[in-house]
Order: sequence, then structure tokens, then C-alpha cells
Amino acid sequence: MKITDIKSYAVYACRTNFVFVKIETDEGISGIGEGTLEYKENALLGAIQDIKRVLIGQDPRQVERICGELYRDSYWRIGPVLQSAISAVEIAMWDIKGKKAGVPVYEMLGGKCRDSVRMYANVWFAGAKTPEEFANAAKKAKKMGVTALKWDPFGKSYLYMENDEFRRSIEIVEAVRGAVGGDVDLLIEGHGRFDIATGIKVANALKPFEPYFFEEPTPPDSYDAIAEVRRKSPVPIAGGERIYGIMQMREYLEKGCVDFVQPDLSHCGGISAVKKMAAMAESHYVAIAPHNPSGPVANAATLSVAASTPTFRILEICLTDVNWRSDFTTEQVVFDHGRILIPDGTGLGLELKEENMGKYPMQPIDLRHYKGTLTDVRPAGKTCYYFTGLEEYNE
Repeated sequence: MKITDIKSYAVYACRTNFVFVKIETDEGISGIGEGTLEYKENALLGAIQDIKRVLIGQDPRQVERICGELYRDSYWRIGPVLQSAISAVEIAMWDIKGKKAGVPVYEMLGGKCRDSVRMYANVWFAGAKTPEEFANAAKKAKKMGVTALKWDPFGKSYLYMENDEFRRSIEIVEAVRGAVGGDVDLLIEGHGRFDIATGIKVANALKPFEPYFFEEPTPPDSYDAIAEVRRKSPVPIAGGERIYGIMQMREYLEKGCVDFVQPDLSHCGGISAVKKMAAMAESHYVAIAPHNPSGPVANAATLSVAASTPTFRILEICLTDVNWRSDFTTEQVVFDHGRILIPDGTGLGLELKEENMGKYPMQPIDLRHYKGTLTDVRPAGKTCYYFTGLEEYNE
């Protein structure tokens, strides 16, 4: 089997642009991957073209060799652009392997550990600004059967917060806890915002609300900083979505940075990389809860890892998406009482709808985190709950 072509597509999805790849072979079997990289799509597409030049004519079933050589032959080694490009083609090669063998990808990763995985919802709060608006959105999510909610209540803060900003943020957490009671877990997102002192202050303020974890309290540039917050935090700390390779993961774990580690399959080298990172984390008794806010192919790949990894704890999924998400792929995500069922199709279990890619051309999008527009993640109008089992809630 030989690779004959690699196609790439960047499509507009409001909050970001999804970036998909399709690898074609001389046997007529194709595979799809995703390397969605927020706000650096042009660089990513260029990196995919560089990889394409190298991979044409190679056997896509040789995943470990190909990805190892792509890493080896990059003089500058890791980084989000190169690793996201490698991730996209790596995922697509696993899809080809599964289709060739006639089995789901998870069967080649050791088989199922579970038939479903608990999810936590991101992007359940679109447009919310006040404590009351967050509380109302949380009530709706709970009514749907969601049992864990994640969000960033910190507005446009960076490094520190003035007293009024601090109080307002904690009031939002308090309002959500009051709205959903004690039987819904709260996961508080920091987006790498705070210096050490502020991160510790926030962690202590969150303790009464019993969060499942406080995610990425400090910027990703210093592992020592997040490790210091964890040492002094009364609540569990999560992080690692901006780790791009196993060498970084080794240091991250050895420094004791987190209680939950969150590598992203789209950015850190793909399925094999996250399986290796999960094994490394297991030796430190650290659970894995991958970062997974991107598109349908990344979600399918993450579900393959979720199915086959004993220490997989909880899955991030955006509860809502643009109402044209179904135009991109044949995705079927089945929601059941706060859990997502593991799909059983061959390979990743979905295909691109290439004929629709030109309908949603990539648009420039900028980071919202420090502009006060963090919750403006969906277009005005219809909200799409794209899971099978939640259609009745579509507006």
C-alpha cells in the first residue's frame, strides 16, 4: 500500500477553523485526520504540504516509523505547528490501518476498556456574561443529563485580578454551583491566565465549591509555576494541553505539575503519542483527561484512545457547535446519561463530506481570552446540540 495524495481542508466553524486531512492510497482505502490549530491555520496548512512531499509513495500503515522520521528530520523539533501537522496525518494513517484490518482503531490499541466514557461539557455557556446567565445555562445543561460542566469565569483577566474582578468571577462559580446542586461536577478553566500568587488565591477561593479540577492556572511557559500552584492548592490541578511531545510530558510529570494531564491528540503527535503519554502518567498515578474542544475527526480519534486506555478519566466535548457541523463529516456522537458511547465503525468510524468543504471557507479568527468576549463562541441564531439524544433541545 502506498500513499498517492494528501488533501487538506480548512473550514470555518465560528470559534475556530477546523483543519482536516485526507490521505489517499493506491488500494483505494483513504484515511482522515484533524490538526485544528486555533489561529495559526495558514502555517499549519503549509506544514501539511511539506509533509505531503515527504510521504507520497510511503506505506501509511508504518505509523511509528513515519512519525518518528518526521520528528527526527525536523531540525527545530517540536512545536504546535509541526506537531499538529504530524498529528493530522498520524490520525489519518491509523484510520487507514483500521479500515484495512476491518476493525475500529481502538481494537489495534489493545481493545476496549469501556463501552462509554463520561463527558464534561464545554461551550454550554454561549453568550453568558453575568452570574444569572451562567446559572440559567447550567440549569439547561443539567436538564439534558450533563453531569460535569467546564468553563472559564475569569473574563479578560491576565496574570492578576483586581478585587472586583476576583469577586465577580467567584460569584459566577457560586451561581453555577447553586443552580446545579452538588450532583454535577464543576471544572474551572484558567486558560493559563494567572501568576503564581493569583493562581493560589483562586484555587483557595474555589475550594468551597468542590471543583473536579482547576485547569491550567498559570501560563504554559513555566512548569515550575504550575507545580508551585499545585503544591499549595486545596483542589486538584489539571493541565498539559500545550504539551507537544513525550519529552515535555516526562518533565511535566516529574515536576509534579498536575493531578490530571490533558494532552491534545490534534497537537502532540496523534493517537500513538497520547497512548505513550497516558502510560507515562500512569506510572505517576496521574489520570488522563485529554483536551478535546475541536472538530469531529479529533473527537473520533480521542474516543479511540478513551476506549482503550485504562487510566482515561473524563472526556471534554463542546456541548454545542455551529449548526453546519454535520456538513463536514458523517459523525454520529451518541449521548447517554452524561456519557458518550464508543463508536464501533471501522477505522475512526466517520468520513469527510468533501463536497461541502468549499461552502465554509476559512476566516481569520483572533484569540478572545483577554478581550472580554470569551463566551462569544457561537453565531447568533440557532444553537446546535449535535449529539444523538439531544436533538429535542435545538432551538
